[in-house]
Amino acid sequence: MNKKKNLLSPSQIKCFQIRLAKWYKQNHRELPWRKTHHPYYIWVSEVMLQQTQVTKVTDYYPQFIKKFPNIRSLARADLTTILKEWELLGYYARARNLHKAAKILVKSFKGKIPAQYEEFKQLPGVGDYIAAAVMSIAYNLPFPVLDGNVKRVIARMFLLNTPVNKAHSIKDFREFVWMLLDRQNPGEFNQGMMELGAIICKTRHPLCRCCPVHEFCLAFQNKKVQQYPKKEKKSQIPEFHIAVGIIQKNGTILITQRKFEGLLGGLWEFPGGKIQKGESPPIACLREIEEEVNLVVEIAEHLTQMRHTYTHFKIVMDVFLCRYVSGEVQLRSAINHRWIDFSEIENYPFPGANHKFFPILKSALTN
Repeated sequence: MNKKKNLLSPSQIKCFQIRLAKWYKQNHRELPWRKTHHPYYIWVSEVMLQQTQVTKVTDYYPQFIKKFPNIRSLARADLTTILKEWELLGYYARARNLHKAAKILVKSFKGKIPAQYEEFKQLPGVGDYIAAAVMSIAYNLPFPVLDGNVKRVIARMFLLNTPVNKAHSIKDFREFVWMLLDRQNPGEFNQGMMELGAIICKTRHPLCRCCPVHEFCLAFQNKKVQQYPKKEKKSQIPEFHIAVGIIQKNGTILITQRKFEGLLGGLWEFPGGKIQKGESPPIACLREIEEEVNLVVEIAEHLTQMRHTYTHFKIVMDVFLCRYVSGEVQLRSAINHRWIDFSEIENYPFPGANHKFFPILKSALTN
């Protein structure tokens, strides 16, 4: 569809802004990060909200801010401590980038977030969305945000056929949100747009009759709401079968720490890895332990099999309880190791997949 036919007049845009602002003031959710305009608090909340549900962030945000009340305290903290506070929130690169960025801010910006979009955007983990959110909400600078909720609103309002799940589509969506942006009150406008998408213009079962701006929505007018936004089909998510061993030695168990780069970087786990074609889970467990930590062990029992889904792949994990036989720990890919009592496990950040079998492991070790 021709974009030119879908543009709003200046008077329509002003009406849209007024109605959105009024609706937001009366209907927005009371969330902890909305009680402040402090740039550091806004930054932390927006990083947490990336690819994470609001309800989950509301559980983590207050404790994180209490633990790290300012940029300098975050910069001084040990990364493992930060990852522990971030544990089970997922997408751990966000926490690592927050830490890196805090160090840069302390070193180069006196521990403060610059009020310049391009300077802030240069920090690790700060892209267009984070920069626009912080600049508009904390500093009232006119930059529009584009998250999944806003894209959905835009796609329906203007019957935009550009797929929302493709990186190259951002240019098309940005053109429309810039047109709508209230440059006098950008922070309130951005929060209103995100809130509208979150609680009214939902993916399924949108509440169109309750929408304060449905008269501007072409999808509503043409009864095509369920046809938008458009998405390109994703390829099937691969599934990997892995084997993991909990090695017991003199009342302790062995844990290893992943490299700080990449998936789950910096987290602790148990030795293990992918099961090779034609290999049984017990044999794979023994092989991986020998390759990864240079230990010879024997399997005491099969604890459980569990499944876990990440963004781009799934795993099926067989977990074995093993007895140490011989050898000294030599790490191949991990960067650190500890022999710990199970009661100490809460001191270390672990992936969500591991947490799924902790209750079974605790029972096996205490019986």
